[in-house]
Amino acid sequence: MDSLRFLIRDRDSKYTDAFDAVFQAEDIEIIKTPVRAPKANAHCERVICTLRREALDHILILDEAHARHVLAEYQRLYNAHRPHRARHQLPPQAHQQPPPALKPASRRVLRTRILGGMINEYSYAA
Repeated sequence: MDSLRFLIRDRDSKYTDAFDAVFQAEDIEIIKTPVRAPKANAHCERVICTLRREALDHILILDEAHARHVLAEYQRLYNAHRPHRARHQLPPQAHQQPPPALKPASRRVLRTRILGGMINEYSYAA
């Protein structure tokens, strides 16, 4: 397993020296967000909220291996298939995929079940 290198956290007083010591004992560098910058973690929090809302709130994670499997499947979906509003409804890896046909040769739609059918991918049949 790859070891963690960083812990990014805010400056809330609930994070005591004892909290930091646990991570420093494992050689994990603690990086604090800037002072008076409430949106410094916004991108990270946005991704975590999306992941929870679309996947983790609907699955009972059994162990670390299961969690890694779920996260890997969701990462593949998120980067290769899921539309993103900020990217004109294209996934981040859209440049690696063939351009969509203007008129599909077949009107038949294929459904691929992700994570046991909790999430579905749709595409036109070739």
